[in-house]
Amino acid sequence: MKKKFNKKELEYFKKLILKIKEKILDEIKHISEDTLKKSQKDAAGDISGYTYHMADVATDTYDREFSLGLASNERQSLYELDDALKKIEEGTFGICEECKSLITKTRLKVVPFARLCVKCQEKKEKR
Repeated sequence: MKKKFNKKELEYFKKLILKIKEKILDEIKHISEDTLKKSQKDAAGDISGYTYHMADVATDTYDREFSLGLASNERQSLYELDDALKKIEEGTFGICEECKSLITKTRLKVVPFARLCVKCQEKKEKR
């Protein structure tokens, strides 16, 4: 039974992770620009001097908080991806943290920062 991925496989996963990481960074940049750099009037598209209706302010606030929540989730994914890159460098990438067996390539192609094999992940979710 195979204990580690070879150099070619690791290079594939490294490229995959870097590609995902770049996409996430672009999304965070876009969310941040759209959410943080616009005033409430700009965000609502209102250029008149009229005050806001409370419902409009609440909707704008919700949208802004929702976008910032997405950015926060994306940042967590970046942390996970950075950790996976570190594991590639250390030679521990793709090894289940619970049972120490090799995580399948199929799973890692979908979730390249997976820490657990499918069996151990299922056990964890049942707890």
